[in-house]
Amino acid sequence: MSDFYVHETAMVDDGVNVGAGTKIWHFCHVLAGSRIGRDCVLGQNVMIGPDVEIGDGCKVQNNVSLYKGVTLEDGVFCGPSCVFTNVLTPRAFVERKDEFLPTLVRNGATIGANATIVCGVKIGQNAMIGAGAVVTHDIKDHSLAFGNPARHVGWVSRVGERLSSDLVCPRTGEIYRETDDGLVHDA
Repeated sequence: MSDFYVHETAMVDDGVNVGAGTKIWHFCHVLAGSRIGRDCVLGQNVMIGPDVEIGDGCKVQNNVSLYKGVTLEDGVFCGPSCVFTNVLTPRAFVERKDEFLPTLVRNGATIGANATIVCGVKIGQNAMIGAGAVVTHDIKDHSLAFGNPARHVGWVSRVGERLSSDLVCPRTGEIYRETDDGLVHDA
């Protein structure tokens, strides 16, 4: 464990792959079969797995659980206490572990504090989900979405700036254009 850090109160099960530079803080539990990329930060009381994939450079804030079927690509930010579900119609007395639906959070996306991500959705690259939003359907690349249920309310740039109708990032000057999948930046 010399190339990543695990706090003494955290548990990392056998069969977990953790990348260099990653920090796993107080009271976390990472279950077998999970993979955490390089330079990630898992805040206090985070639960990962089993069999969860987390890309490089992700930040998972305090009190977040990522269940089987959740994939975070590179550079994803999960705000404090955001929630990922794993079945659509849970009942305590009905076993539904064979009904877990995959959830994909694409590169650079941000999920705000206390947001709920219903299983089976895809959150697009560089999308931004507002605090407290309830995501019940796919979110396009660069979409700014909030509310219950989450609705598209605008566009954000790669660096998280809200875009006006000209689709030019006020911070970087990058120019975007709309496609069927959301926005793209023409490099």
